[in-house]
Amino acid sequence: MIAALLAATASIGVARADAGRPDGDLGAYLRARVAEDAGQGDDAVAGYAAALAHAPRNPVIAIRAWRAALAVGDMALARQAAAALTAAGLAPDDAALLPLADAARAGDPAAATRALAAIQAGRLRILVPALRAWIAATTGGNGLAVEATQDDAIGRRLLGETRALLLIADGRRAEGIAAIGTIGGPVPNGLHLAAAELLYGAGQDEAAATLLGRRNGQIAAARAGATDKPTLAFAVSRLLMRLADDLGGDQPSGLALALARLSLQADPGYARARLSLAEQLALADDRDRALAELALVPADGPLGATAAGRRIALLDEADRTDDALAAARIRATSPDAVPVDRARYADLLVAADRPAESLPFYAAILKGDEGNGAAWFRYGIALDEAGRWPAARKALRRALALAPDQPTTLNYLGYAQVERGEDLAAATRLLERAHALGPDDASIADSLGWAYHRCGETVRALPLLERAAAGEPANAEIAEHLGDAYWTLGRRYEARYAWAAATVTADPAATARLTTKSENGL
Repeated sequence: MIAALLAATASIGVARADAGRPDGDLGAYLRARVAEDAGQGDDAVAGYAAALAHAPRNPVIAIRAWRAALAVGDMALARQAAAALTAAGLAPDDAALLPLADAARAGDPAAATRALAAIQAGRLRILVPALRAWIAATTGGNGLAVEATQDDAIGRRLLGETRALLLIADGRRAEGIAAIGTIGGPVPNGLHLAAAELLYGAGQDEAAATLLGRRNGQIAAARAGATDKPTLAFAVSRLLMRLADDLGGDQPSGLALALARLSLQADPGYARARLSLAEQLALADDRDRALAELALVPADGPLGATAAGRRIALLDEADRTDDALAAARIRATSPDAVPVDRARYADLLVAADRPAESLPFYAAILKGDEGNGAAWFRYGIALDEAGRWPAARKALRRALALAPDQPTTLNYLGYAQVERGEDLAAATRLLERAHALGPDDASIADSLGWAYHRCGETVRALPLLERAAAGEPANAEIAEHLGDAYWTLGRRYEARYAWAAATVTADPAATARLTTKSENGL
């Protein structure tokens, strides 16, 4: 319900503003638009700033400048754009939060109270009761006495969450924790984290860890923001992140980005807000800006490893393989390295066709956790890629013994044995088990079909291979297998068609082989 309302506010003012023309420095505006579309945030901001300087009241330029300024953290431009939009009566609701964030950062409750008027006039008025409670509590008043209007269900919910935090902050920790449990409905992650921050700040480590379900990532986030005396900056930043969390997902959200940036404006040291901001920037394909934000998370802080891991992933996604490997190696070889650091680096080495270098890192993981089936599986793949099949087979069998119903392991081991002609009957049984566990997996269907074909049961293999090819039409290996089966059954035209289809995505070595098959058959 809260997320739906927030999503609706994201476009307020934008549609009306975009209906106008960007008068003024049109060239600067157009350059900014091009830079924005190219993910060049700094250039976009410079262009919008120049265009807005020539047309300070133009809402078309102002709304673009507002969003771009929040993305890069140019708060001076953000204030200028918000003022222009407000003067035109076209300000999006999140623009009213900037004066609040500024007041929170300055520790100015009077300015925060003044900011509430503009917030109350928009859809984000749901925040006002909770904000009034925090302002009262951080100025020596009784925040627990603040009430919300009866017709404001969301505002009352947020106020209830705030009261639970105020109880914990007031030393009434058992009451506060109990209040969280009586709120009803799914308890938002941000509420648990804010409560744990207060508990850690008060030295109540056991209570905090219990509240967070002893999840290491959550514990690190709470420790990073621990405080025993919540300030106005704490209150505003956590409340805004509470709403940003509701908008989280795998799609970019301009409002979630704004809330994360304004949360960080209220509390510049709030590392979780910076991580959230970086994630929104990454979702919006602004990887360079996301990487810059992640670099600002203290490497030696509780969330340093989390930020480093996300940075490595972004570098890898951007095909900056050398940079990703260099950053991953630093984590994997650091004195405080944990298994996930070593696994990440080892996986990247395998993907970069350097499997032999990955082996010591997988071995180090298994030395500390011999029952880690996933690590044994990846170790087996690395050994296979490094040309050490007997050792790979042993590792894969160990992985299978630890997780006998893992279709991926069954498929890899079975197919590897089929390719080598090792005990085809036993390998086929592995693949039949894999197919039973993953009947919709095209790769497994292909493996089983190929095993039947290699065993001389091509008629039985064909439906599986056809289904696999339909499921993954761009997979050159599957298409080649299908062509081989067609040829064996005398369906020469279809075989050549399948081989031709395989050449579209095949690597050079496979392309040469496929061309020979198309010309000469099997």
